[in-house]
Amino acid sequence: MRYPDCKNKNSIQDGLEFQDFVMETLAKQHGIIIQVFGSRKYQFSHGESVQRYEIKLDRRCTETGRLSIEIAEKTSSEADWVQSGIYAGNSLFYVQGNYSCFWLFMTKFLVKLHKAKNKDYEEKEETTIKAFYLPLKDADKYGLKFMPGKETAA
Repeated sequence: MRYPDCKNKNSIQDGLEFQDFVMETLAKQHGIIIQVFGSRKYQFSHGESVQRYEIKLDRRCTETGRLSIEIAEKTSSEADWVQSGIYAGNSLFYVQGNYSCFWLFMTKFLVKLHKAKNKDYEEKEETTIKAFYLPLKDADKYGLKFMPGKETAA
């Protein structure tokens, strides 16, 4: 898939490298093995992995103090929005963060947070992505935090 209007022309490759980093970290430190589908056909019909994990890189989350949880995307500014991120496919687990730390969530729980009337999470819309911001204090409360290089999850 190509995203001609994306600011970072290497975003897909960067995301794949982070996905590999997460898979290696979880396998080595916690014995969690994730098998990703390589073809677009299987990713669209089955999700990103056999175990139903969705993995997203959020380079600036530790800098901004919040996760930018994806809810929709489009391939270009002229395209229609399609559900993605926490609303994509059939993922059970959603992993997001960067190389210093990342969080593991139940996808359904993030959907409930996003839809909750009592939470006032800011939403953003850029040229090719829609997301809501989850403060890291809430990520720590609702997800499992992993610190690569440390032997246990925080």
